[in-house]
Amino acid sequence: MKRALLATLSLSAVLLIAGGAFYAGRTTGHAPDAAMTLASTPAAGTDGRKVLYWHDPMVPGPRFDKPGKSPFMDMQLVPVYAEGDAGAGGVSINPGVQQNLGIRYATVRRAEVSSSFDAIGAVQFDERLDVAVQTRVAGYVERLSVRAPMERVRKGQALATIFAPDWLGPQNELIALQRAGVPADLIAAARDRMRAMSIPAELIRQSEKAGTAQARFVLTAPASGVIAELGVREGVAVTPGVTLFRIAGLEKVWAVAEIPEVQAVRLAPGQKVKAVLQADASRSFDGELKEILPEVSTSTRTLKARFEVDNAQGQLTPGMLLRLQVDGTRSTRLIVASEAVIRTGKRAVVIVRKDTGAFEPRDVSLGADLGDDIEIVQGLTEGEQVVASGQFLIDSEARLRSVLGNMAAPALAAPGPAAVPKPAIASHRTQGKVESVDADSITISHGPVASLQWPAMTMGFAKPAPNAFPDIKPGDQVRFEFKEGGSTGYELLSVQRLQPAARR
Repeated sequence: MKRALLATLSLSAVLLIAGGAFYAGRTTGHAPDAAMTLASTPAAGTDGRKVLYWHDPMVPGPRFDKPGKSPFMDMQLVPVYAEGDAGAGGVSINPGVQQNLGIRYATVRRAEVSSSFDAIGAVQFDERLDVAVQTRVAGYVERLSVRAPMERVRKGQALATIFAPDWLGPQNELIALQRAGVPADLIAAARDRMRAMSIPAELIRQSEKAGTAQARFVLTAPASGVIAELGVREGVAVTPGVTLFRIAGLEKVWAVAEIPEVQAVRLAPGQKVKAVLQADASRSFDGELKEILPEVSTSTRTLKARFEVDNAQGQLTPGMLLRLQVDGTRSTRLIVASEAVIRTGKRAVVIVRKDTGAFEPRDVSLGADLGDDIEIVQGLTEGEQVVASGQFLIDSEARLRSVLGNMAAPALAAPGPAAVPKPAIASHRTQGKVESVDADSITISHGPVASLQWPAMTMGFAKPAPNAFPDIKPGDQVRFEFKEGGSTGYELLSVQRLQPAARR
């Protein structure tokens, strides 16, 4: 009796399992050994969100209706959720996929920034301090005290001794008038004549004191500096108006820097600058922006700016390099990492991470470029998170091209009486085995597709109409042609049975 009861219970269990499997097979409509296939109806994810389909992020074209391992890569398929679950205009990506793609985020923040910047300037003589040394009488250079350019000189230092024969006549005339005892007005007129000939007053006093004419005089430096130009040699003749020496002052120097056009618009004469010696950062000098030269280099898009730098100690010489730290006004601005901004010509786009975890593209207006950061004038608010790395991987992963318009503004239709016809859509052909037939799609395990560089796989193809290909049944070996489009991404054009399905 006990054995009969056990046998009855075992038989009932077997029948229950077999019936359940048969019922499950009828309801799903898939063969027991079918591989991953295209989704015909949306499924629900583990978190309750509606899953549209699964796909391989590296080969985003084929879609599958079940999770599992990708037939293309050594990785698991990932779900793509319905847009309604991600928010209007946004898409959602599995957190694991985000980690695999190496997505990083940046927070939109307010920060106090300055318009100051650094520039490299080359030291030059301040040409406003140049002094020309000339003689106003014809003569000869009897002795040259400074013999080489770039020699340093001090104010009052002897430069050269000049012999001027033309000065002998007026001096001898003055001495003769004094000895003759002529009236004082005649002697005063003789002195005025010598002053008009640029005879130094000291030389006139010497000739009157000695009673003999003095034709030799010493040229002295009118200012301290260096001999920037030496125009004579010992023994040469000189004439009035010829520059014998040019002395460049060193109390102040110019630091001439090339400033990018985008930064030059923020400069104004009078701005303070701190100049640091490039060769020795411990030595710094105070300076001021004097002028911006009204000329833009067409090759580098830069303007030259002259900074006046204090050089009272004489440590700076022409040719040295200075790092100029230009002060600017400080203000609070809304900024974000520069790498988060995608520039597409006329547009600037960022990918915003919403509170729900979904992503959406957003146009922004940009302000000043602050190096690693950039100012946001419009489009974002403080505290929002944007994608700083992996924007284009998100575009590929979530098919943002339909949302972003391929991240470019839509092209305007060209005016004309008739539209240009669109090129024919390419089709692809291959063979395979029908795994299942649904109302709007047929799932086929097919061989490689050379025109798409696909390996063999199992995937679903959309029907052009619900009643299309009524004779095709699961198990049929078929030759078929398809194109891109339809609800699954690829739509059947024709299906031809190669052999009847096996009868059981």
